[in-house]
Amino acid sequence: MKKSYLRLGLLLAAIFYYSLAQCMANERVDLYTLSTGDTVYRQDTSVVVAFKKPRAVLSTSVFNGGYRDDLQAVFNHDMKKATGVTAENYPDYLGNVAKNLGLNPKRVTGMGTAASMDNVAIKSESYQTLTVTAIVTGGVEGNGGRAGDPTEYFLPGKKRTLYKPGTINIMLMLDADIPPAIMARALVTCTEAKTAALQELMAGSRFSSGLATGSGTDQTMIITNPGSSLYLEDAGKHSKLGELIGRTVKQAVKEALLRQTGLSPQKQHSVLRRMNRYGVTEETLYQQYLQEYGMIDKQRFSKSLRQLDKEPALVTGSSLYVHLLDQFQWELLTGDELTQAGNELLVLTAGKYHVSPPAIASAEVMPAVQTWSSLVVKILADRIHTESQG
Repeated sequence: MKKSYLRLGLLLAAIFYYSLAQCMANERVDLYTLSTGDTVYRQDTSVVVAFKKPRAVLSTSVFNGGYRDDLQAVFNHDMKKATGVTAENYPDYLGNVAKNLGLNPKRVTGMGTAASMDNVAIKSESYQTLTVTAIVTGGVEGNGGRAGDPTEYFLPGKKRTLYKPGTINIMLMLDADIPPAIMARALVTCTEAKTAALQELMAGSRFSSGLATGSGTDQTMIITNPGSSLYLEDAGKHSKLGELIGRTVKQAVKEALLRQTGLSPQKQHSVLRRMNRYGVTEETLYQQYLQEYGMIDKQRFSKSLRQLDKEPALVTGSSLYVHLLDQFQWELLTGDELTQAGNELLVLTAGKYHVSPPAIASAEVMPAVQTWSSLVVKILADRIHTESQG
């Protein structure tokens, strides 16, 4: 009998704590008060901007997207735990998210993402009576791409056949009265700022050797205040509004990427991360080592490579070498210029490590990449040999 009561008590306790956890998960947590008086809050796995007065919204969302001036709120939703979501039912899914948030599905627009709402970044800048605020979540490590990268997706005549949750999602509040055409210009400036943030981090595309300009699933919302006494008709880079958009978006994108995946200048200070978009990885270097110097324990190789990977002399050399490859691919340098400058850099870097430099055999990208890899492997081999002799 006592055991039965004990089991019943444990069951009731589990139900109580589970219910409490669910309530806490659905609890609204205020994050920020915008200059418009609107509140940014987190609820469950969403970040919501609730409007106190009419706002104009230009959204890339497939759920009540486009230009709207009748919305009550916008939201960004982490849907990693969502199951059974397809391109066809994605708008319905976001509608159900809105209902669960206590919002009218007909009067909101929303975005889905694989990023955590705990990692949201909010940055605000002001000039006189103008305030711009960027609310960003993001990641680019798994889905980063460069405009013009090759793709196989092309299904004309079919709608909503592809669904992936957004990666870098931006909600941008412009506390001014701005006409729809200038909101579209603000969207362009916002996108340029996002790309500038990625390039300043040297974030690589996952689908080519280029630098990422965004992810394949980014989404953006531009929100303005029609009731403001401040009326602006320029959101380009020559305007103060454009400047504030650029500064807030760059700061928020960088912070969101840092929070989500640890992407930062410090993380990018790495030979492997600089060379990765040209196919250089720990495994390719290991295989090249085996081919050129014979067998070595993989664990010992990896340990030595990790030490070398962050050394300033080699990181600097790798960064300059990659930029030569980029400029050659962009047709800013000729093959002869690539070969000459590349070999000079090989000699300079090899000299710092007291090894003989390899030479670029032909003015093509992959042979040039292979040559730099040979230098890295040669430095590793020399270091491992010295350690074994000592």
